[in-house]
Amino acid sequence: MRTGLIAGYGVLPKIAYDNLLSKGHDVFVVALSEEVTESFSDVPQSDIIRISVTQTGKIIKTLKNNNVKKVLFAGKVNKTIIFSSLKFDLTAVKLLASLRNRKDDTVMDAVCGLMISEGFEIMPQTEALDCLYLPKGVYSRKKPTREQLEDVEFGLMTAKELGRLDIGQTVVVKDKAVMALEAIEGTDKAVIRGCQLAKSGAVIVKCAKPSQDLRYDIPTVGVDTLKNIADNKGGLLAVEADKTFVVDREACVNYADKNNIIFMAI
Repeated sequence: MRTGLIAGYGVLPKIAYDNLLSKGHDVFVVALSEEVTESFSDVPQSDIIRISVTQTGKIIKTLKNNNVKKVLFAGKVNKTIIFSSLKFDLTAVKLLASLRNRKDDTVMDAVCGLMISEGFEIMPQTEALDCLYLPKGVYSRKKPTREQLEDVEFGLMTAKELGRLDIGQTVVVKDKAVMALEAIEGTDKAVIRGCQLAKSGAVIVKCAKPSQDLRYDIPTVGVDTLKNIADNKGGLLAVEADKTFVVDREACVNYADKNNIIFMAI
């Protein structure tokens, strides 16, 4: 019995792959060809295949042909791909046609439901990535002011409502005014837009949805997030403690300190 890793973009898929191997899993990788950015060059060619995310039927058939019983999703899939000119196979077309809307959870619930109906078990992302959770605390040398903490509280309240509506997980605020809300464009573009509108000192808050499904889309930040904040004169990044993946904690703290950014888990 093998474990299938469906790999989207970002560094999470490779971290998940390495952690699954260390736990004794026999891993077969389906790299979503439009999305994968990390190198899987150390994966034996017999253990990896690249398939378009729009070829749902082919993905399922390939997993079955490689004796996969458990599946773990890791990495992001750009939802704008739904509106692209890529060719969708019949399974994907039927899946999209069955949706009541095209919110993230609606799409992924349908994908998971289809895979379960085909005999697969969907693993929670935490089974391979819970080591990336960050406990509560201020990790940067620079500490938040009372005003910034009030912005963080305001941002968290707003982000939770955004998540409840299944629109996004990130909010950019300044002086208790919302500068940007994450939607289909993703975290990076929302952060850049919000920081530019704030001019300087923006507070960025990222949190889990109130009904977060641990099988997919757990909020994630890394050095790239902090770089977008620094490049656009932002001042603080707050993530929800024990519910947000932080990729390379040490590198994030070092970058925050070097660029005079407050980095905290709330």
